[in-house]
Amino acid sequence: MTSAEDTAVILYTSGTTGQPKGAELTHANMVLNALSDARLHGTPDPGYDTHLVTLPLFHSFGQTVQLNGGFAEGCTLVLLPRFDAKAALGLMQSETITFFAGVPTMYWGLLGALDDSVDVDQIAANLRVAVSGGSSMPVEILREFKERFHVQVKEGYGLSETSPVATFNPRGAEPRPGSIGTPIWGVEVKLVEPDGTTIDDADTVGEIAIRGYNVMKGYYKRPDATADVMRDGWLRTGDLARRDTGGYYYIVDRAKDMIIRGGLNVYPREVEDVLMTHPEVSLAAVVGVPHESHGEEVKAFVIRNDGAQVTEDELVAWAREQMASYKYPRSIEFRDALPMTSTGKIVKRELI
Repeated sequence: MTSAEDTAVILYTSGTTGQPKGAELTHANMVLNALSDARLHGTPDPGYDTHLVTLPLFHSFGQTVQLNGGFAEGCTLVLLPRFDAKAALGLMQSETITFFAGVPTMYWGLLGALDDSVDVDQIAANLRVAVSGGSSMPVEILREFKERFHVQVKEGYGLSETSPVATFNPRGAEPRPGSIGTPIWGVEVKLVEPDGTTIDDADTVGEIAIRGYNVMKGYYKRPDATADVMRDGWLRTGDLARRDTGGYYYIVDRAKDMIIRGGLNVYPREVEDVLMTHPEVSLAAVVGVPHESHGEEVKAFVIRNDGAQVTEDELVAWAREQMASYKYPRSIEFRDALPMTSTGKIVKRELI
Protein backbone atom coordinates (compact mmCIF):
# COMPACT_ATOMS: atom_id res chain seq x y z
CA MET A 1 0.00 0.00 0.00
CA THR A 2 1.43 3.39 -1.01
CA SER A 3 1.25 6.14 1.61
CA ALA A 4 1.40 9.91 1.28
CA GLU A 5 4.90 9.88 2.81
CA ASP A 6 6.36 7.33 0.38
CA THR A 7 8.86 8.59 -2.18
CA ALA A 8 7.16 9.50 -5.45
CA VAL A 9 10.12 10.88 -7.41
CA ILE A 10 13.82 11.54 -6.99
CA LEU A 11 14.73 14.80 -8.70
CA TYR A 12 18.38 15.65 -9.15
CA THR A 13 19.40 19.23 -8.49
CA SER A 14 20.69 21.13 -11.51
CA GLY A 15 24.22 21.32 -10.15
CA THR A 16 25.05 24.87 -11.31
CA THR A 17 27.38 25.32 -8.31
CA GLY A 18 28.29 21.73 -7.39
CA GLN A 19 27.56 18.04 -7.87
CA PRO A 20 23.86 17.17 -8.33
CA LYS A 21 22.07 15.43 -5.44
CA GLY A 22 18.83 13.46 -5.60
CA ALA A 23 15.99 15.15 -3.71
CA GLU A 24 13.42 12.57 -2.55
CA LEU A 25 9.93 14.01 -2.89
CA THR A 26 6.89 12.27 -1.47
CA HIS A 27 3.43 11.86 -2.98
CA ALA A 28 2.20 14.48 -0.49
CA ASN A 29 4.97 16.89 -1.54
CA MET A 30 4.08 16.59 -5.22
CA VAL A 31 0.27 16.55 -5.01
CA LEU A 32 -0.10 19.42 -2.55
CA ASN A 33 2.45 21.60 -4.36
CA ALA A 34 0.83 21.03 -7.74
CA LEU A 35 -2.65 21.84 -6.39
CA SER A 36 -1.40 24.90 -4.49
CA ASP A 37 0.41 26.23 -7.55
CA ALA A 38 -2.52 25.64 -9.89
CA ARG A 39 -4.74 27.82 -7.71
CA LEU A 40 -2.30 30.73 -7.92
CA HIS A 41 -3.00 31.53 -11.55
CA GLY A 42 -6.71 32.29 -11.42
CA THR A 43 -7.86 30.00 -14.24
CA PRO A 44 -11.34 31.26 -15.28
CA ASP A 45 -12.75 27.76 -15.82
CA PRO A 46 -11.42 24.17 -15.66
CA GLY A 47 -9.72 23.37 -18.95
CA TYR A 48 -9.50 27.03 -19.99
CA ASP A 49 -5.73 27.36 -20.32
CA THR A 50 -3.46 26.04 -23.03
CA HIS A 51 0.12 25.68 -21.81
CA LEU A 52 3.20 25.78 -23.98
CA VAL A 53 5.51 23.30 -22.25
CA THR A 54 9.14 23.95 -23.14
CA LEU A 55 10.55 23.12 -19.70
CA PRO A 56 11.92 19.57 -19.38
CA LEU A 57 9.44 17.39 -17.51
CA PHE A 58 12.20 15.60 -15.59
CA HIS A 59 12.80 18.91 -13.79
CA SER A 60 10.63 20.04 -10.87
CA PHE A 61 9.54 23.35 -12.45
CA GLY A 62 7.98 21.79 -15.55
CA GLN A 63 6.79 18.68 -13.76
CA THR A 64 4.88 20.46 -10.98
CA VAL A 65 3.80 23.78 -12.51
CA GLN A 66 2.81 22.53 -15.95
CA LEU A 67 2.47 18.74 -16.08
CA ASN A 68 0.91 18.05 -12.68
CA GLY A 69 -0.62 21.50 -12.19
CA GLY A 70 -1.94 21.55 -15.74
CA PHE A 71 -3.55 18.13 -15.40
CA ALA A 72 -5.09 19.19 -12.09
CA GLU A 73 -6.85 22.06 -13.90
CA GLY A 74 -7.76 20.00 -16.98
CA CYS A 75 -5.58 22.19 -19.22
CA THR A 76 -4.29 21.48 -22.71
CA LEU A 77 -0.51 20.95 -22.81
CA VAL A 78 1.36 21.69 -26.04
CA LEU A 79 4.79 20.06 -25.84
CA LEU A 80 7.98 21.40 -27.42
CA PRO A 81 10.70 18.76 -26.88
CA ARG A 82 13.53 21.28 -26.58
CA PHE A 83 13.29 25.04 -26.22
CA ASP A 84 13.78 26.89 -29.47
CA ALA A 85 12.66 30.51 -29.45
CA LYS A 86 11.41 30.63 -33.06
CA ALA A 87 9.53 27.34 -32.71
CA ALA A 88 8.04 28.51 -29.40
CA LEU A 89 6.77 31.75 -30.92
CA GLY A 90 5.26 29.81 -33.82
CA LEU A 91 3.37 27.52 -31.43
CA MET A 92 2.22 30.47 -29.35
CA GLN A 93 0.54 31.79 -32.50
CA SER A 94 -0.82 28.56 -33.97
CA GLU A 95 -1.98 26.91 -30.73
CA THR A 96 -3.51 29.99 -29.04
CA ILE A 97 -1.25 29.67 -26.01
CA THR A 98 -2.60 31.30 -22.84
CA PHE A 99 0.02 30.09 -20.33
CA PHE A 100 3.80 30.20 -20.67
CA ALA A 101 6.31 29.20 -18.01
CA GLY A 102 10.05 29.41 -18.40
CA VAL A 103 13.38 30.38 -16.93
CA PRO A 104 14.76 33.89 -17.60
CA THR A 105 16.95 32.82 -20.52
CA MET A 106 13.84 31.52 -22.31
CA TYR A 107 12.18 34.94 -22.04
CA TRP A 108 15.44 36.48 -23.26
CA GLY A 109 15.37 34.05 -26.20
CA LEU A 110 11.75 34.89 -27.11
CA LEU A 111 12.50 38.62 -27.16
CA GLY A 112 15.60 38.07 -29.27
CA ALA A 113 13.70 35.98 -31.84
CA LEU A 114 11.01 38.58 -32.59
CA ASP A 115 10.98 39.72 -36.20
CA ASP A 116 8.47 40.67 -38.90
CA SER A 117 7.30 37.05 -39.23
CA VAL A 118 5.92 37.02 -35.68
CA ASP A 119 2.44 38.39 -34.99
CA VAL A 120 3.21 39.74 -31.53
CA ASP A 121 -0.25 41.30 -31.19
CA GLN A 122 -1.95 37.93 -31.78
CA ILE A 123 0.25 36.22 -29.19
CA ALA A 124 -0.31 39.04 -26.69
CA ALA A 125 -4.08 38.91 -27.18
CA ASN A 126 -4.16 35.27 -26.05
CA LEU A 127 -1.35 35.14 -23.49
CA ARG A 128 -2.91 35.34 -20.02
CA VAL A 129 -0.17 34.08 -17.71
CA ALA A 130 3.62 34.29 -17.91
CA VAL A 131 5.54 32.61 -15.08
CA SER A 132 9.26 32.71 -14.42
CA GLY A 133 11.36 30.66 -12.01
CA GLY A 134 14.57 28.70 -11.80
CA SER A 135 16.75 31.79 -11.38
CA SER A 136 16.31 35.52 -10.92
CA MET A 137 14.82 37.43 -13.86
CA PRO A 138 16.81 40.52 -14.90
CA VAL A 139 14.58 43.56 -14.46
CA GLU A 140 15.37 44.71 -18.01
CA ILE A 141 13.88 41.49 -19.44
CA LEU A 142 10.78 41.89 -17.25
CA ARG A 143 10.30 45.42 -18.54
CA GLU A 144 10.80 44.53 -22.19
CA PHE A 145 8.53 41.46 -22.10
CA LYS A 146 5.69 43.45 -20.60
CA GLU A 147 6.22 46.17 -23.20
CA ARG A 148 6.10 43.71 -26.12
CA PHE A 149 3.54 41.13 -24.92
CA HIS A 150 1.44 43.26 -22.52
CA VAL A 151 1.73 40.65 -19.76
CA GLN A 152 3.54 41.16 -16.48
CA VAL A 153 5.77 38.16 -15.87
CA LYS A 154 5.07 36.78 -12.39
CA GLU A 155 8.12 35.45 -10.61
CA GLY A 156 8.15 32.66 -8.10
CA TYR A 157 10.86 30.88 -6.18
CA GLY A 158 11.65 27.35 -5.25
CA LEU A 159 14.09 24.49 -5.50
CA SER A 160 13.97 20.82 -6.39
CA GLU A 161 14.11 20.32 -2.61
CA THR A 162 10.80 22.22 -2.17
CA SER A 163 8.75 20.40 -4.85
CA PRO A 164 9.55 23.22 -6.10
CA VAL A 165 7.25 26.21 -5.42
CA ALA A 166 7.80 28.08 -2.14
CA THR A 167 6.89 31.69 -2.98
CA PHE A 168 4.94 33.43 -5.72
CA ASN A 169 3.49 36.85 -6.46
CA PRO A 170 -0.02 36.52 -4.96
CA ARG A 171 -3.15 36.12 -7.07
CA GLY A 172 -5.23 39.29 -7.25
CA ALA A 173 -2.34 41.57 -6.28
CA GLU A 174 -0.28 43.69 -8.65
CA PRO A 175 3.07 41.90 -9.20
CA ARG A 176 6.09 43.68 -7.85
CA PRO A 177 8.78 43.59 -10.58
CA GLY A 178 11.92 41.90 -9.34
CA SER A 179 10.11 40.23 -6.43
CA ILE A 180 9.60 36.48 -5.99
CA GLY A 181 6.44 37.27 -4.03
CA THR A 182 5.30 35.88 -0.70
CA PRO A 183 5.12 32.35 0.76
CA ILE A 184 2.40 30.19 -0.80
CA TRP A 185 -0.26 28.36 1.24
CA GLY A 186 1.16 26.02 3.87
CA VAL A 187 4.75 27.22 3.52
CA GLU A 188 6.82 29.31 5.92
CA VAL A 189 9.80 31.39 4.79
CA LYS A 190 12.27 33.39 6.85
CA LEU A 191 15.69 35.00 6.44
CA VAL A 192 18.53 33.91 8.67
CA GLU A 193 22.10 34.84 9.55
CA PRO A 194 24.88 32.26 8.91
CA ASP A 195 24.48 31.06 12.52
CA GLY A 196 20.72 30.56 12.04
CA THR A 197 19.56 33.68 13.85
CA THR A 198 16.28 34.95 12.36
CA ILE A 199 16.40 38.34 10.62
CA ASP A 200 13.33 40.44 11.39
CA ASP A 201 14.38 43.80 9.93
CA ALA A 202 13.06 44.77 6.49
CA ASP A 203 15.52 45.15 3.60
CA THR A 204 18.27 43.26 5.45
CA VAL A 205 19.97 40.55 3.39
CA GLY A 206 19.92 37.01 4.75
CA GLU A 207 19.75 33.37 3.66
CA ILE A 208 16.33 31.98 2.77
CA ALA A 209 15.10 29.16 5.04
CA ILE A 210 11.91 27.21 4.27
CA ARG A 211 9.58 24.98 6.29
CA GLY A 212 6.37 23.32 5.14
CA TYR A 213 4.62 20.41 3.45
CA ASN A 214 6.66 21.00 0.29
CA VAL A 215 10.11 20.30 1.78
CA MET A 216 11.77 17.10 0.59
CA LYS A 217 12.15 13.88 2.54
CA GLY A 218 15.93 14.22 2.16
CA TYR A 219 18.72 13.58 -0.34
CA TYR A 220 18.72 10.02 -1.65
CA LYS A 221 21.35 7.98 0.24
CA ARG A 222 23.06 11.23 1.34
CA PRO A 223 22.31 11.63 5.07
CA ASP A 224 25.30 13.92 5.60
CA ALA A 225 24.21 16.21 2.74
CA THR A 226 20.67 16.22 4.15
CA ALA A 227 21.92 17.18 7.61
CA ASP A 228 23.93 20.03 6.07
CA VAL A 229 20.80 21.77 4.75
CA MET A 230 18.13 20.76 7.29
CA ARG A 231 18.43 22.71 10.54
CA ASP A 232 15.73 22.40 13.23
CA GLY A 233 13.12 21.53 10.61
CA TRP A 234 14.09 24.38 8.28
CA LEU A 235 15.67 23.90 4.85
CA ARG A 236 18.63 26.23 4.40
CA THR A 237 18.62 27.10 0.70
CA GLY A 238 21.93 28.90 0.19
CA ASP A 239 20.06 31.73 -1.56
CA LEU A 240 20.35 35.31 -0.32
CA ALA A 241 17.33 37.62 -0.29
CA ARG A 242 15.78 40.63 1.37
CA ARG A 243 12.17 41.21 2.45
CA ASP A 244 10.34 44.53 2.11
CA THR A 245 7.91 46.00 4.64
CA GLY A 246 5.00 44.38 2.79
CA GLY A 247 6.42 40.88 3.22
CA TYR A 248 7.56 40.49 -0.41
CA TYR A 249 10.90 38.75 -0.95
CA TYR A 250 13.60 39.77 -3.44
CA ILE A 251 16.43 37.45 -4.45
CA VAL A 252 19.85 39.06 -4.08
CA ASP A 253 22.03 36.13 -5.21
CA ARG A 254 23.33 32.69 -4.45
CA ALA A 255 25.56 32.75 -1.37
CA LYS A 256 28.12 30.69 -3.31
CA ASP A 257 28.11 33.21 -6.17
CA MET A 258 28.80 36.25 -3.99
CA ILE A 259 32.11 37.93 -4.80
CA ILE A 260 34.25 39.30 -1.98
CA ARG A 261 36.45 42.02 -3.45
CA GLY A 262 38.84 43.64 -1.02
CA GLY A 263 36.60 42.65 1.88
CA LEU A 264 33.44 44.10 0.28
CA ASN A 265 30.50 42.00 -0.90
CA VAL A 266 29.56 42.19 -4.57
CA TYR A 267 26.35 40.47 -5.68
CA PRO A 268 26.69 39.35 -9.33
CA ARG A 269 22.98 39.71 -10.03
CA GLU A 270 23.09 43.43 -9.24
CA VAL A 271 25.99 43.96 -11.66
CA GLU A 272 24.28 41.84 -14.34
CA ASP A 273 21.08 43.88 -14.08
CA VAL A 274 23.03 47.11 -14.61
CA LEU A 275 25.00 45.74 -17.57
CA MET A 276 21.80 44.63 -19.27
CA THR A 277 20.48 48.19 -19.33
CA HIS A 278 23.24 49.06 -21.82
CA PRO A 279 21.63 49.31 -25.28
CA GLU A 280 24.22 47.01 -26.90
CA VAL A 281 24.18 44.25 -24.24
CA SER A 282 21.88 41.27 -24.74
CA LEU A 283 22.84 39.01 -21.81
CA ALA A 284 25.45 39.12 -19.04
CA ALA A 285 26.89 36.74 -16.44
CA VAL A 286 29.19 38.01 -13.69
CA VAL A 287 31.65 35.91 -11.70
CA GLY A 288 34.53 36.40 -9.29
CA VAL A 289 38.02 35.48 -10.47
CA PRO A 290 41.16 35.18 -8.29
CA HIS A 291 43.15 38.38 -7.69
CA GLU A 292 46.48 38.78 -5.87
CA SER A 293 45.62 41.80 -3.74
CA HIS A 294 41.78 41.96 -3.71
CA GLY A 295 41.16 38.25 -3.19
CA GLU A 296 38.60 38.26 -5.99
CA GLU A 297 37.97 40.54 -8.94
CA VAL A 298 34.72 41.14 -10.80
CA LYS A 299 34.57 39.77 -14.34
CA ALA A 300 31.66 39.84 -16.79
CA PHE A 301 30.86 37.57 -19.70
CA VAL A 302 28.64 39.36 -22.18
CA ILE A 303 26.61 38.52 -25.27
CA ARG A 304 26.20 41.62 -27.40
CA ASN A 305 23.12 42.46 -29.45
CA ASP A 306 23.32 41.67 -33.15
CA GLY A 307 25.43 44.28 -34.89
CA ALA A 308 26.68 45.83 -31.64
CA GLN A 309 30.19 47.28 -31.74
CA VAL A 310 30.79 48.23 -28.09
CA THR A 311 34.32 47.32 -26.97
CA GLU A 312 35.54 45.97 -23.65
CA ASP A 313 37.13 49.30 -22.69
CA GLU A 314 33.97 51.22 -23.60
CA LEU A 315 31.70 48.90 -21.62
CA VAL A 316 34.00 48.90 -18.58
CA ALA A 317 34.11 52.71 -18.64
CA TRP A 318 30.32 52.88 -18.94
CA ALA A 319 29.85 50.40 -16.06
CA ARG A 320 32.21 52.43 -13.91
CA GLU A 321 29.85 55.40 -14.23
CA GLN A 322 26.79 53.33 -13.29
CA MET A 323 27.80 51.67 -10.02
CA ALA A 324 30.02 51.86 -6.96
CA SER A 325 33.76 51.71 -7.59
CA TYR A 326 34.18 48.27 -6.01
CA LYS A 327 31.32 46.71 -7.99
CA TYR A 328 31.95 47.40 -11.67
CA PRO A 329 33.70 44.67 -13.73
CA ARG A 330 37.38 45.31 -14.41
CA SER A 331 37.37 42.87 -17.32
CA ILE A 332 34.72 41.84 -19.83
CA GLU A 333 34.84 38.87 -22.17
CA PHE A 334 32.47 38.79 -25.12
CA ARG A 335 30.86 35.46 -26.00
CA ASP A 336 28.48 34.26 -28.69
CA ALA A 337 26.80 31.97 -26.14
CA LEU A 338 26.94 31.12 -22.44
CA PRO A 339 27.01 27.59 -20.97
CA MET A 340 23.58 26.51 -19.77
CA THR A 341 21.94 23.50 -18.18
CA SER A 342 19.15 21.61 -19.94
CA THR A 343 16.71 23.83 -18.02
CA GLY A 344 18.28 27.07 -19.29
CA LYS A 345 20.24 28.13 -16.20
CA ILE A 346 23.63 29.72 -16.81
CA VAL A 347 26.40 27.47 -15.44
CA LYS A 348 28.82 29.98 -13.99
CA ARG A 349 31.40 27.45 -12.82
CA GLU A 350 32.16 26.72 -16.50
CA LEU A 351 33.02 30.39 -17.07
CA ILE A 352 35.81 30.50 -14.49
